[in-house]
Amino acid sequence: MRDDASLEQRLEAMLTVALEPISAEELADVAEADAEDVIAVLRSLRTQFVEEKRGFQLAELASGWVMQSSPDVAQWVTRFANRDVSHRLSSAALETLAIIAYRQPISRAQITALRGVNVDGVVRLLEQRGYIEEVGRAPGPGQSILYGTTELFLDRMGLASLSDLPPIEDFLVPLETAEALMAEMSLVSDDLDGA
Repeated sequence: MRDDASLEQRLEAMLTVALEPISAEELADVAEADAEDVIAVLRSLRTQFVEEKRGFQLAELASGWVMQSSPDVAQWVTRFANRDVSHRLSSAALETLAIIAYRQPISRAQITALRGVNVDGVVRLLEQRGYIEEVGRAPGPGQSILYGTTELFLDRMGLASLSDLPPIEDFLVPLETAEALMAEMSLVSDDLDGA
C-alpha cells in the first residue's frame, strides 16, 4: 500500500494525537524523514498556524514539539478546563513551586523559611505529581536534599527552559510603592502610639 501523505501531513497528524511532547528526532524516525527536514517543516507549520490565527499552535518545549491551544483563546480553554478542577494545585503548592523554580536548587528548610510554614506535605505532592525532583544534596551538616523543577514542569508551563521564566522583578511591588507603604504604616503607628 502506497503512502501519499506529505511530511507535513504526517507530522501534523502525529502531533495531534500525541499525549506528550515529541522530539524532532523521534518524529523523524517515525515519519521516515531527516531530522533537519522535520525541524524545517515544524517551524513552517508553527508560522502558518500563527498567521492563520488557528485555535492551536505548535510549540517547541524542553522535551520536544507539542500542539497546544493558542493564547488567543485562553479564556475559553480555561472555562472548558475548569469544569473538572480536581487536578489543580492549591495556592500553597503553586507558591512552593514558584519558590523552587526561581531559587533552585533549594532545600525544604529554605522553602519553609521563605514561606513561613512547613512545606513537607506540599513538597511530597509536587514530587508525586512529577513537577519537582531531588537534584542533589546540600554540603554541610545533615546534607539536606536539594530540589529542582523537572522537564514535566517546563512542559506544563509551556517553557523551553528555565531562562524563559518571567523575571521575578515583574511580580514585585515597585520600590517607590513599598517605600510609600512603609511611610504610611509609620504614620499610622505613630498615631496609635500617641493615642
